[in-house]
Amino acid sequence: MVAKVGSVRETGDVWEPYLLSDQTGTTVAAVAAFLRELQASGRSTATQRSYAMDLLRWFRFLWACEVPWAQATRVEARDFCRWLVLCDKPSPGGRAAPVGAGAGGVRNSVTGKPTLASTYAPATRAHAETVVRGFYAFHQEAGSGPMVNPFPLVGERREGRAHAHHNPMEPWRHERLGRYRPRLVARIPRCIPDERFNQLFAELGSHRDRALVSLWVSTGARAAELLGVRCGDVDAGQQLITVVRKGSRAVQQLPASPDAFVWMRLYQCTLDTSVPAGRDDPLWWTRRRPLRALTYPAARAMFTRVNEVLGANWSLHDLRHTAAYRMARDPQLPLTDVQWVLGHAHLSTTQLYLTRCPAR
Repeated sequence: MVAKVGSVRETGDVWEPYLLSDQTGTTVAAVAAFLRELQASGRSTATQRSYAMDLLRWFRFLWACEVPWAQATRVEARDFCRWLVLCDKPSPGGRAAPVGAGAGGVRNSVTGKPTLASTYAPATRAHAETVVRGFYAFHQEAGSGPMVNPFPLVGERREGRAHAHHNPMEPWRHERLGRYRPRLVARIPRCIPDERFNQLFAELGSHRDRALVSLWVSTGARAAELLGVRCGDVDAGQQLITVVRKGSRAVQQLPASPDAFVWMRLYQCTLDTSVPAGRDDPLWWTRRRPLRALTYPAARAMFTRVNEVLGANWSLHDLRHTAAYRMARDPQLPLTDVQWVLGHAHLSTTQLYLTRCPAR
């Protein structure tokens, strides 16, 4: 049994935004050093938190096995990946399971999307394997960890130069880097049909939520990108809104629909006079007191409540897929422009939205 001990805590310190603590509340120095390396490499605070959560799972497993992290071997790494396949995901804070949680693979009757399983998804397990392998690679290079990485690469990648026989004229394909990395199935992204989107929009309970959904579905911005917008990032005259891209951290202006700016103005008129409205102040605020900047978990909870009314299991990211499908089917919008709006590094990613949207 792997106990839910230790935690990832937010410090409020810009130099160390997140730290991992053990059972006694003591900061794990090895993880703190790795997170500082991530910050120096230009990784965002959200990435540092995500990596820390994956390392927390690994350290909880080691604490249950009573094995120090620097003495972990391939046996512990193998059993950790097996444990991720079989164990159930914890419910943090005692919250109820998400809509449709249970046996994975059952398709929702409204959306056609498979329901969430009670176990960890292959993408989550693949991310965890990559993070922990990178953690040991960092300490192996620094001389502060074991001499052999407990998470090995596949045999054909360990010897010689990587991609030594790759033809530069042929496209790259996804390679399996880690030996214990699960295989990921490529899925065609799903969009929300127009009639279902109208039903979803009608269930939104405030001007703030209507403004957010309108901007998500017209700009194609990621949920976190739009939630990080400041008051000075809105140019209603030119119908542009400025976001910071998730991966490249580039500042980019995105066009939005006129309706989105109408809903945004209605939302701003409902704000209390005590809410800061400077150029550097957050644009989105909670509706309940104490007033604070709207976070991604709060926005996701809002969208989950709408899903429960409709019996659906759409996600906030499906709004980005919906915007991408709509733009890709616009004959007056070149695909290269769609790539620029969505912020895709490769045109092949944008070409996925030229396929037919999966049936419900």
